[in-house]
Amino acid sequence: MDPRPRIYEAVLRDHLLRHRQMAFVSGPRQAGKTTACRAISESYLNWDNTEHRRLLLRGPESLAAHLELDRLRPQSPVVVLDELHKYTKWKGLLKGFFDTHGDRARLVVTGSSRLDVFRRGGDSLMGRYFLYRIHPFTVGECCRTGLPAEPLQEPVDMDSADWEALVEHGGFPEPFVRRDSRFTRRWRSLRHEQLAREDLRDLARVADLGAMETLMQLLAESSGRQLVYSALAQEIQVSVDTIKRWCDLLVRLHYGFFVRPWFKNVTKSLRKEPKWFSRDWGGVADEGARSETLVACHLLKAVELWTDLGLGDFELRYLRDKLQREVDFLIVRDRKPWLLVEVKTSEARLSPALAHFQDQIEAAHAVQVVMNLPFEQVNFLTARRPVVVPARTFLSQLV
Repeated sequence: MDPRPRIYEAVLRDHLLRHRQMAFVSGPRQAGKTTACRAISESYLNWDNTEHRRLLLRGPESLAAHLELDRLRPQSPVVVLDELHKYTKWKGLLKGFFDTHGDRARLVVTGSSRLDVFRRGGDSLMGRYFLYRIHPFTVGECCRTGLPAEPLQEPVDMDSADWEALVEHGGFPEPFVRRDSRFTRRWRSLRHEQLAREDLRDLARVADLGAMETLMQLLAESSGRQLVYSALAQEIQVSVDTIKRWCDLLVRLHYGFFVRPWFKNVTKSLRKEPKWFSRDWGGVADEGARSETLVACHLLKAVELWTDLGLGDFELRYLRDKLQREVDFLIVRDRKPWLLVEVKTSEARLSPALAHFQDQIEAAHAVQVVMNLPFEQVNFLTARRPVVVPARTFLSQLV
C-alpha cells in the first residue's frame, strides 16, 4: 500500500488536542478507517482478535489494567477499538470506561459501515463522542492533507497519474494505489459480496438476499438518476415500502447515498424524488454518470468533513423544477443556498439553468464543472456570476 498520509490523520490529531470526547470513526468498507486510526495510536484492540475479545469481555477495569493507566505518563495513551460494535454490550463498555478512565486514555472507536447504524438506536453515549465520517481519496486529499481553515482553498494542480487513477479506479485506497484493472474488478466484486452477504445478512437480517442483490445491481446502474420507487418495486416484485426501506438501509451501510431536492425559495419545484449515487464512481460504466458520480462523492466528502470539523452546517442537495430546469448539485451552508454545481463531461457552453437558479435562490457562487478541461490556476470564488471551471481545478479546492 502507498504510505501517503490521509487527511483523517490530521483530523484525529486535531480532535485529540481539542476535545476530551471519544472519536467515533465511521465510513464505507475499505475506505481506510483502520489504517488512519492506527497511524495516530499507541494501542490497538480488535474485537475480531480472540485474545483482544477476551480482554474486552472482562470489562472496563480489565481494559484499564491492560493499558497500564496507573503508570504516570507525559500524555494519555491513544487507544483504537476496532469492530467493537459486534459486541452486543459495546455501548455499556464504552460508557463505563469513559466515565471512569476517560481522563487518562483517549479512545478512538472504529468499525465498518455498521457502526453508524448501531449508533442510531438509543444513544446512551450522547455527549461522550464526536463522529467523523471517512471517505475514499479525492482530488483535494491527493493535493493536501492538512486541516482546512476555511471550506474552500486555493486550487492546486495534482499529479496527472493520480487524476487518471482516480477517474478509472475510484478513490478507495487499494484499487487507487494498485492501479491494476484486473485487481480493481476483483476487489470491487469482493466488496460487493461482503456487503451483500455479511452486512445485509448479519446486521439487517434481510431474508430475501436475492431480491436485495437485484436491487443493488439496479442501483449500481442508476447512479446519478432520480429514484422511482414504484418502478423498482415492480421490477423486483416487492412493495414500494420494502424498496424504500431497503434503499435507506443501503444508504446507512454506505453502499450509496441520496441527494435530495432543495425546495425553499424555488417556485414550481415539485419533484421530490431523491437522486441516487454510488459510493464507488469507478464502477459506473456510463461516462456521463461516472463524471457526475465522481463530483457527487467529492462534494459529499466535503460537506461532511466541513460539518464534522465545525466549519459550519453543510448539506448537499440538487435543484429541479416542473419545467425540467435542473442543476446537478447545491451546497447549502448554514441553511442558506451557497454554491451551485453543474457537471459536464465535455460541454463548455454554460447551462442557462445556473443563472436562472442563482438569481432565484441568491446563491453566492455557481460553477459548471467540466471533466475534460485541463487544469487552470483560477479561483471561482472571485466570480459572482456562473462560470465554467475545469474539474481538476474545482475539485482541488475541496478536501
